[in-house]
Amino acid sequence: MAGPRIVRAFGAVNVGSFRVSAMIMAEDENGQMQVLGSTHRKAEGVKRGYITEMAAASHSIRQAVEKAEATANTSISSVWIGCAGAGLSSKIASVETAIGGRRIEEDDIEHLLFAARDHIQPDGRTVLHAQPAHYTLDGAHGIANPKGLHAEALGVDIHVTLAESAPVKNLIEAVQSAHLDVEGVVASPLASAYACLTTEQRDLGVALVEIGAEVTNVSVHAGGMLLGLKSIPTGSNDITDALASSFGIRRDQAERLKCVSGSAISTPSDHREMIAVLGPDEIADGPLARGADEQNRIARAELVAVVTQRLAQLTDEINKALKEMGFAGAKGGQLILTGGGAELHGIAEFMQRALSMPVRLGKPPKLAGLPDPHATPGFATLAGLCLYAADDPVDIRSVGPTYQPTRRYSGFGLVNRIFQAGREYF
Repeated sequence: MAGPRIVRAFGAVNVGSFRVSAMIMAEDENGQMQVLGSTHRKAEGVKRGYITEMAAASHSIRQAVEKAEATANTSISSVWIGCAGAGLSSKIASVETAIGGRRIEEDDIEHLLFAARDHIQPDGRTVLHAQPAHYTLDGAHGIANPKGLHAEALGVDIHVTLAESAPVKNLIEAVQSAHLDVEGVVASPLASAYACLTTEQRDLGVALVEIGAEVTNVSVHAGGMLLGLKSIPTGSNDITDALASSFGIRRDQAERLKCVSGSAISTPSDHREMIAVLGPDEIADGPLARGADEQNRIARAELVAVVTQRLAQLTDEINKALKEMGFAGAKGGQLILTGGGAELHGIAEFMQRALSMPVRLGKPPKLAGLPDPHATPGFATLAGLCLYAADDPVDIRSVGPTYQPTRRYSGFGLVNRIFQAGREYF
């Protein structure tokens, strides 16, 4: 008996500094999502989330997509792409219009959203998203759908995600050079949120930290909206580089040490346990690692010390970003850790102690057809891109050209509006 009929398919490409991954996901007639193909390969021509060599990056993208197509036994012509670098940032724009106490109709909402387009201020940057986060009725926050309600004034808070224009253009061109159309560019924190956060978490308040190879994105979500976003040009590759430098070994050896034996948590036996620098398939004909014994082994304690020292520096930057966005101390809450760097052993426990808040790992939801190696934090953004595409959230830039006079918040008015929202959610 044939299964449910597939009605839509989505292609996604996540271009990271460490790897390029591709996924083809389908939605059946019952609304269920299933993964048809999901693959990855080593990234080339990418540094700190930026395209640095067009031909190499396009080749990596093309190969990843072709592998996904072969696994899915289908082909795609367009994809959604994730953007983790490009200096991501965000802000909130608030707009309000007079209703006069009458019942709010669909046209009123469309008029408001269209008028809100004039209040997006990119300041020379590229707008990736301009989404209505929630509505306000006479200043009361947290209204998901105001249709049918009465109010003197209807307002909306728009979350705007911005990026540097040139890197985004380079990313799009790299995908197009791989003979693919671009459906849209999605900020990594938004895509990861679709994969890792529940609706309740996004409503109550949560921080999402995505640790990539060379970029870490910190975002705060509350009231169903993304309230703030900070991008840190540091990632898990910096731990690898610290290991290579400390022990005088190659980067590939350092990466293996980190992934196989690295840990963010020390134990009493670490000083006695010796770790082989070389892998089982490597020939021991090179120089000994710095501080290694005659068998080219180092104490696990030395490995953990280098890992935790570099991780402490990253955690300090994350803590600063959270404080800037008002997500710290009594106003803090749960932190979800995702991205390839989140797969380091003990990292959640380390950050929980360092940040004094509950921390757990975030990974893609259980999806039919998702291979086990991709059901991990490192592939959350990839799965989230497809889930974002399926949800197809409203962007005010696509709202029709009707008009209604609005009140725009600026200066202290806007600051007060954001303060009120933050005080309500935190």
